[in-house]
Amino acid sequence: MIRRGISGLTRQPGLGNLQAMSKAFGAELPTAATGFHTTHWTLVLAARDKDSAAAREALASLCSTYWYPLYAFIRRQGASPHEAEDLTQEFFFRFLERHALGSVQPAAGKFRSFLLTCLKNFLANERERAQAQRRGGGRAIISLDADEAETRYSLEPADSLTPEAVFERRWAFAVLERTMRELRREYAADEKSELFEQLQGFLPNGHGHISRAELAAQRGASVGAIDVAVHRLRQRFGDLLREQVARTVSSEAEVEEEIRHLIAVLGA
Repeated sequence: MIRRGISGLTRQPGLGNLQAMSKAFGAELPTAATGFHTTHWTLVLAARDKDSAAAREALASLCSTYWYPLYAFIRRQGASPHEAEDLTQEFFFRFLERHALGSVQPAAGKFRSFLLTCLKNFLANERERAQAQRRGGGRAIISLDADEAETRYSLEPADSLTPEAVFERRWAFAVLERTMRELRREYAADEKSELFEQLQGFLPNGHGHISRAELAAQRGASVGAIDVAVHRLRQRFGDLLREQVARTVSSEAEVEEEIRHLIAVLGA
């Protein structure tokens, strides 16, 4: 099993030039600041302070959340597991370790689309450099469990989904998983972990195997009380999902559009 961690980095290169980054990845960078609340764009701004622990935490969070959709995209393009692992690491090395986004400002645009565009251009450049030194020079940027990655990839639909479609589905699942982790954390903080485990099957697309009446009997509560608990859980799930989606876009106007997109992707 191969585990590589961002915490093991020992040096912090200077901030990369914005125009150089744009040429390297072939993508248009956001440049105009907006009044929107904290998003992944504004988290990336923390990378300007190369000595900030908060900056490193923000970068690590983005990497750990979104590495698998990128890995799955690369695998669906025909790369072997080892090649996909190396390419994913090298992509994040260029994207983060060199602080290529250090001068980025939040603006209109979806982080999901931007990241995929950057990856496509990176892969095109890599094909031209196929005979160069070993990808990444052995530098580890993110915590990537190769065994876990292949286990997850083996569960991908064995159909004609394009690499882009695989990426979109994995991105949608990553957002949902992050939402569920936050919801579970909140219930645990209120010492309601057991209640959460009992109720989560009633969430959209949940796979509960117990009725509300049966759960009420187990908990010694009324069915009405269970109905209220389920309603509150679903409402909070919706709020947290919206918050997660809002972090991946750059304006309030894009939130509903992105949620509809995720729903469509998951329903495809």
